[in-house]
Amino acid sequence: MRLLVVEDEENMAASLMAGLRQRGHEVIGVSTGGGAIQKHHEADLVLLDLELQDMDGLEVCRVIRATGDTPIIAFTERSTESDRVLGLQAGSDDCLSKPYGFRELIARIDTVMRRTRRTEAADSEIVCGPLHINPASREVWLDDILIDTTRKEFDLLYRLAREPGVVVSRRQLMKEIWGAPMSRTTSTRISRTIDTHVSTLRGKLGSSEWIKTVRGVGFCLPANENVHA
Repeated sequence: MRLLVVEDEENMAASLMAGLRQRGHEVIGVSTGGGAIQKHHEADLVLLDLELQDMDGLEVCRVIRATGDTPIIAFTERSTESDRVLGLQAGSDDCLSKPYGFRELIARIDTVMRRTRRTEAADSEIVCGPLHINPASREVWLDDILIDTTRKEFDLLYRLAREPGVVVSRRQLMKEIWGAPMSRTTSTRISRTIDTHVSTLRGKLGSSEWIKTVRGVGFCLPANENVHA
């Protein structure tokens, strides 16, 4: 599992990331709210310190939540119940007071991810020629090779594969995959986000033919199953 650690205290960040890697996780580390906003789409879960130097951590949480549904566990040095509630209201899935125990954090990560997986659609496997997409295991296989995808990449590919040959608009993808409306003020940023994910998926699948762009409308997976890299 990919974890994004957002922590501006260098020693604490290094210790936390080392412990998570020992548990077998892939870890990305950033020290700013701006870095968190740029990198959160690459992670399966975000560990977010709310006391950051460049931005209010609650605002970082709101921005991440407005542009996606990546699970967030927030940390706060303020130990009152109202402070933890603010973190939850900003969009975090859980909020811990610092200092916290590492074993407790691992338990919270497991709990949040179990809850997240239960809410994801448990539909049947989709087969498009050599491409197999399994929503239960969230695995993508192409020619019997496992393709490593992020959470959003999988959701995007699965959404398109559910209706091969049908063009899905950018507005629809943003609403269904990122859970955010596409307004006039956010359309450019949102379009870049979708384009980035589509481009990355094409690279991982080895061919641009797997995801067709319908200019000015959206994207689709071809109904023809004989697509090869």
